[in-house]
Amino acid sequence: MSTHRTAPRHPPAGYRTSLPWRIITSAAQYVDRRIGWDRLPVPAGLLTLFGLRVRLRQKNLYDTGQLPAIDQPEPAPPSASHQVNRSADGSHNDLGDPRMGMAGTRFGRNIPLEAIAPAAPSDVLATPSPREVSRTLLTRDGLIAAESVNSLVAAWLQFMIRDWFSHGTSPTDRPWEVSLVDDDPWPEHPMKIMRTPDDPTRDPQAPRGTPDTRVNVSSHWWDASQIYGKNAAEQHQLRTGERGRLHLWDDEQAPVPADPSQDPIYVPGFWLGLAMMQDLFTREHNAICEHLHGAYPSWSDEELFQRARLINSALLAKIHTVEWTPAVISHPTTVKALRANWWGIAGERVHDLFGRISDSEVISGIPGGETDHYGVPYALTEEFVAVYRMHPLVRDEWHLRAVADDTTLRHCTLRDIAGPGALKFLETTEMADLLYSFGTLHPGLVTLHNFPKFLQEFERPDGHLQDLAATDILRSRELGVPRYNEFRRLLRLKPAESFSELAHDPATAKQFERLYDGDIEKVDLMVGLYAEKLPAGFAFSDTAFRIFILMASRRLNSDRFFTTHYTPEVYSKAGMAWIDDNSMVTVLLRHHPELRTALSGLTNAFVPWHSTAPPET
Repeated sequence: MSTHRTAPRHPPAGYRTSLPWRIITSAAQYVDRRIGWDRLPVPAGLLTLFGLRVRLRQKNLYDTGQLPAIDQPEPAPPSASHQVNRSADGSHNDLGDPRMGMAGTRFGRNIPLEAIAPAAPSDVLATPSPREVSRTLLTRDGLIAAESVNSLVAAWLQFMIRDWFSHGTSPTDRPWEVSLVDDDPWPEHPMKIMRTPDDPTRDPQAPRGTPDTRVNVSSHWWDASQIYGKNAAEQHQLRTGERGRLHLWDDEQAPVPADPSQDPIYVPGFWLGLAMMQDLFTREHNAICEHLHGAYPSWSDEELFQRARLINSALLAKIHTVEWTPAVISHPTTVKALRANWWGIAGERVHDLFGRISDSEVISGIPGGETDHYGVPYALTEEFVAVYRMHPLVRDEWHLRAVADDTTLRHCTLRDIAGPGALKFLETTEMADLLYSFGTLHPGLVTLHNFPKFLQEFERPDGHLQDLAATDILRSRELGVPRYNEFRRLLRLKPAESFSELAHDPATAKQFERLYDGDIEKVDLMVGLYAEKLPAGFAFSDTAFRIFILMASRRLNSDRFFTTHYTPEVYSKAGMAWIDDNSMVTVLLRHHPELRTALSGLTNAFVPWHSTAPPET
């Protein structure tokens, strides 16, 4: 039976809408537009970002779950274990709304539902074609490096994305057919790009004009599902059944999925960097299990597994919040703001000495505070997915070197270390050498003319050839994400008035103008983001950062395992201490102590590591 519900035009009112809050948010928006948060002294910049976040929470959260739906995923019946354990599929995180955020539920939106454009061929395949945009504005001639960080940032990001979202496997019928110019060397004319899977919960009897929706086949929660599986069957297969442990890559008992399409090495996007992160934090889970077993020897396999999963997931969230993100957006204001997300403005030292000293997330951080959905059921959003299209972070050329003395092991390309080939490197190269090589190589900057060439001619495991740059452009159009200028307007940012204002230099501005027929309103979101002048210390755009301001904190605020249930009673006292005491540096050194010299003195593992080459004589 169909369930018809009317979607609200705006998020429910009531979230900090009193006069003082309106003054704060209006002042923040005014100062940001006139001066820019990044040009202010740190205290003023923090206040401005705080006001902008409140306004974004008020104006940029929209619930697609209220649209007509059928055949929605059914969570398992509630049980006592749901009170203290994360479920395999993300259900029962919100005990009052057990379906919220579970695998198979819809992506939300950060734009009004009526602003979502239908996926009509006339818009998806409009001039310029996604392939023209790829060739003209995105092709990398030589690596434009992000010199303030190392290539672990690229591996880490994909590792996180595998936890956060996936639209699922595209159907092979009805592909989008992208017309190509005669001299395009692509082997097939027209280029075929598979469609995003339809929403299986969409009601076929929904009123005409109902916005398109899609579902997230992963859990929306920050629950390390890339390690622990998306459902109970996957999770069971990953576990050893002893002391809470998980199988490792080099474990002879490691399971091979019955469905070959689910074998991780054949899932599109598998590469060496992802395998390295997967291995590292699977080992970290097992180390946590051993630590807990020592502290609580009577605990069963199930208890050890469930506590270790909570602890490992929280450690990942902490590393991303206070290490990865401050490394890639290292402006002094954002570094302070992101650390405040975790510890509050009181800071880490006060937290270590006294714990939470206030109920306020501003003073004492989000973890351990109150759960808050801001009037809209929690879900990751299509706009969040769109701004995380950051393939330029990935290098084409990789120079692998030994951690012992920095000697060359071999040169390889991204093609060599992607897909099943990645496992050959895991089998023939020491993990410490791989980590050292990533830690001492710069990634690419997220900018124009810097898309990995290999990913513009990427052969999927099924043999289908794909230009991922063209696909990224098409996906935003297909999913109704606004073009660049309209996206900025909906975030209350000033749109670009001319191509010369948007582009880095006159030559690029001319490329834009010619490609988009002189109409700045047609500029696609992704290339607009890539074209922006970056704030100091940023590896990606300020417009994308607005979605992070909103969604990065929301992933913590809405999750009771980071808020009301972030306690020793749920995690254990030993578990809370593990989260407090560890970082990416300590995780790396625990499992690969050979890295000690390369990491000596570093507090953030995502900045360039020290070379271990012997001093010249």
